[in-house]
Amino acid sequence: MKPFTVHRGGVAPLDRVNVDTDQIIPKQFLKRIEKTGFGQFLFYDWRFGPEGKKNSDFVLDQPHYGGATILVAGKNFGCGSSREHAVWALADFGFRAVISSSFADIFANNSAKNGFLTVRLSDNEISQLMRHAAESGYELTIDLEQCEVRDDHGFRAKFPIDEFVRHCLLNGLDDIGLTLQHESEIADYEARHPLPAALDFNP
Repeated sequence: MKPFTVHRGGVAPLDRVNVDTDQIIPKQFLKRIEKTGFGQFLFYDWRFGPEGKKNSDFVLDQPHYGGATILVAGKNFGCGSSREHAVWALADFGFRAVISSSFADIFANNSAKNGFLTVRLSDNEISQLMRHAAESGYELTIDLEQCEVRDDHGFRAKFPIDEFVRHCLLNGLDDIGLTLQHESEIADYEARHPLPAALDFNP
């Protein structure tokens, strides 16, 4: 995974609560087996009409939010089904983080395992960011090393995060990466405990 240390980027406001994973990536697009290619279907039912015509009023299709890499959303973001594709779609679209006052647990866990940061701030802080993000060109800095979100206009807020999750994100470690940190110990164990001949499947 790509390490997440300090990220600065444009902000897009999604002023909706209870955004579920079927809204993030509808079920009809879950046929791919790789993690890429889902970004084009992100929030599909909100971005496109019944005949596939783009809805230019949707926030992510407004020109001044083009290239935004930080999404600010209402509470209970990522609720609904446990589909990991929701995180893949957000990341493939170009987002590096979502800021909300609360997240569904499974969505937050899937995010951490994919190097995608979920930032929890208070409802009042979210309201402030929504107002700021209405301005063209608004940017935020998310500093995972300091567990802080800040802008150039005086906004500054600390956010909580599990220390193990923080360690993995800072170092770009997924489950495989964590295991490979012990590669030498695994190799040593296997050398000292060879498989019985009957179980050795090497040709």
